[in-house]
Parts: sequence; C-alpha cells; structure tokens
Amino acid sequence: MTIASDVPRPGYAANLALLLALATLWGASYVFIKIGVTTIPPVTLIAARTLIAGGLLLAVMQWRGIAMPRDPVVWRRFLIQACLNSVVPFTLIAWAERHVDAGLATILGSNAPIFAFLLTLLFARHERPTLRQSFGVGMGLIGICLVVGINALSGLGQEVVAQLALVLAAMTFGAAAIFGRNFSGLDSIVPAAGSMICGAILLAPLSLIVDRPWTLSPSMDSVLALLGLSVFSTALAFVIYFRLIQTLGPVGATAQAYLRVPIGVALSAVLLGETLSPSAWAGLVCVIVGIAAMTVPKRAASGD
Repeated sequence: MTIASDVPRPGYAANLALLLALATLWGASYVFIKIGVTTIPPVTLIAARTLIAGGLLLAVMQWRGIAMPRDPVVWRRFLIQACLNSVVPFTLIAWAERHVDAGLATILGSNAPIFAFLLTLLFARHERPTLRQSFGVGMGLIGICLVVGINALSGLGQEVVAQLALVLAAMTFGAAAIFGRNFSGLDSIVPAAGSMICGAILLAPLSLIVDRPWTLSPSMDSVLALLGLSVFSTALAFVIYFRLIQTLGPVGATAQAYLRVPIGVALSAVLLGETLSPSAWAGLVCVIVGIAAMTVPKRAASGD
C-alpha cells in the first residue's frame, strides 16, 4: 500500500539519536579546546588528542577482536582522511580559539554541511543532494542566525585570519565527509582508529620540534579538557561519525553541525549561567526542521 511508503525505514530514529549524540560531543569540543589551549599550545593539544584517541580506539578494537587492515591503499586513505578530518581542521580550530570566542568558532565551524553540499554537487554527480536536502541547508542557516543572534556576528571583522582559519576548517570537514565514503566496507571503528593514528604520526614530531612539550606546565583544567576532548569528542565521536556517513551520507552526517550551535548555547546556559533569547528558541525549531529535511529517508516507490 502507498501509505506504508511514508513510514521511515527501520533505524531512522537510531540515526537521529546518533546525530544528536555526535552534535553534543562535537559541540562540547569547542569548550574543551578553549580550556585546553589556555596552557597547552595548539599543535601539542591536537597531537595529544589524536594520540590518546587512536590508542583508545586500538584497545577497543583489540578487545572486540577487530584487526587493522594491512592494505597500503587503505592506509593511504586513512592518511588523507586524517589530514582532512583531524590534522588540518583540528589544528586550525585550536589555533583560532586562542584569538576568538568558542561561540564564534562554533558558528563558523557549522558551515561544514554547506561545503559538503557544494562538493557533492561538484564531484559526486552520481549522488546529487535532493531538493529536500537543499531546503535543510537553508533552514539550518536560518536557525543558526536566529540562535546566535545578529549581535553575535558583530565581531566578524576582528581577528580575520583566525576566522578564515575556521572557515577553512569547515571546508576540510566537508571534504572529509565525502571522502569518508571510501570506508563503507569497514567497521566504523576502523577508519576512526586509522585516521587518528595517522594524525598522531604527522603531528607528534611537529609538536616535539615546535612546542617542546616536556617544557610545558599545563593546568589541571587543561589536562582534564584534553582527556574529555580525546575520549569523548574524538574517539567516541568519530566512531559515530563514520557510522552516520554510511547510513545518512556525507551531507546528512555533516548536518550535526547545525545542532552543534544550539547545543553549544545550551551548554553555555548550563555551565556559564547564560540565558536563551526568544529568537534562539525559534532558531532551534528551524534547526530541527533542517536536520529532518537533510536526513529523513527517501520515500520508497509507490509500487514497492
């Protein structure tokens, strides 16, 4: 019957729950980074982030009896994914948050779905975003503007280099979402671990040369922020991320960026005592509509 075609496929609710979890973990990452970079230099912070996350994921893989692939082609893909999804954007964000507020960093970083959308149009012609996904992109942007408020954008003319770095980070996140489709045949923990290991291999030597971490005296707050960033906002988050790329596609997976902003506002309200404006609540509604439009499964054909 045609009525049945309107019912979402099994797993849709689970995917939305994972999307919300990922948005929360990555929304919290901006707070962790802001605290971390107060006493830990950006390169060292991200090198430690990828090293801790990669080691944790390897331990979980060993416990689950999952072996890392030995194919050099797969490892080259891990290296590319690491550059697109951790080494470049993580470092840019950490450096930028020494110069701009975490809230502004969240705003500029939320553009990842836009870049995923545009890159999909340019390079993945066999998988064009639908009109509904395009609508979702627009609603998400409107929601972000309402949640943040026009006054929050008044600082866009300041620290231009740092803000451009955040835009570049969002661009690489968008590219990473598309490239992540190359791992569709692997358990989601495998590319997460592989990319983190490659990221640590690239960043650890740079940290030793540039920051000489043995000379640092990080505060306890920064160390705890680093641990939270590594365990929750990286190791756990990337397992969820690669699962969503397989189930929702690159545009749908990056849709968590729209949820990241209202979640960041909510965390600020709880942790810092800030209050939400009426426009923020209206923005939350737009964001939810946008997420649903970008991630809801397509209707099956009426004859199925």
